[in-house]
Amino acid sequence: MSWWGKLAGGAFGFMVGGPIGALLGAVLGHNLDKGLKGLSGDERFAPGDQERVQTAFFTTTFSVMGAIAKADGRVSPDEIALAKSVMVEMDLNDEMRRTAINLFNQGKEADFPLDEVLEQFRTECHRRNTLIQMFIEIQLQAAYADGTLDKAEEQLLLHICKRLGIPEFAFRRLEKMIRAERHFGGQAGGRRAEAKPSRPSLQDAYAMLNVPASASDAEVKKAYRRLLSQHHPDKLVSKGLPEEMMKMATQKTHEIRQAYERVKEARGI
Repeated sequence: MSWWGKLAGGAFGFMVGGPIGALLGAVLGHNLDKGLKGLSGDERFAPGDQERVQTAFFTTTFSVMGAIAKADGRVSPDEIALAKSVMVEMDLNDEMRRTAINLFNQGKEADFPLDEVLEQFRTECHRRNTLIQMFIEIQLQAAYADGTLDKAEEQLLLHICKRLGIPEFAFRRLEKMIRAERHFGGQAGGRRAEAKPSRPSLQDAYAMLNVPASASDAEVKKAYRRLLSQHHPDKLVSKGLPEEMMKMATQKTHEIRQAYERVKEARGI
């Protein structure tokens, strides 16, 4: 049974308590109480187990998305639309979508325990850096929903990265990739983006691959293979990405391939 199936069925024991458990409890209400009452010790999972990480990823993703949307003082229609488009792209069922929306709203509250949620999320991920990177990429997409990265949003994202152990240079690299991805992805996958040019630029292709135009052919190929490996859907799910987010990872690998083909064409290789 999937992580959501266990959660919906009342087997809530694979989730640790703490702020993430409290967020889900507030959203699910009596379902949480029912699950705890009928729980046997054999149903519990240790920190870092896949289903537990998937639950933490889902909960943290949408609640933190709400916090980022509120960072500049208001939640714009574009930011709300982005959150909903992510839910559409994940093909969530009605119950999961309601839960995601409620988590987003929890994140907008003034008393949202951001640092505590991030600390628990980092612990649950057990230093799975590719998974944490995917989380930051999703948050960057949310921040760029209205076309720009507001200063308050940028500062909050830097704070989030610091709490998750991601250095600023890595954040800047991901930010550059997401900006380029907006051109490559256009409206694909339900994402909002800037007006999509007739053809993605070579500059954006290099940014997507995270290499300078001066990189050698071998360096470009190495970067391409590394990014494909980092975003491989099956690999990410095995590390704790919810199965429902596989479509997002698949879209990313498609855009990485597009960028590589654009660079190869320009170089005649």
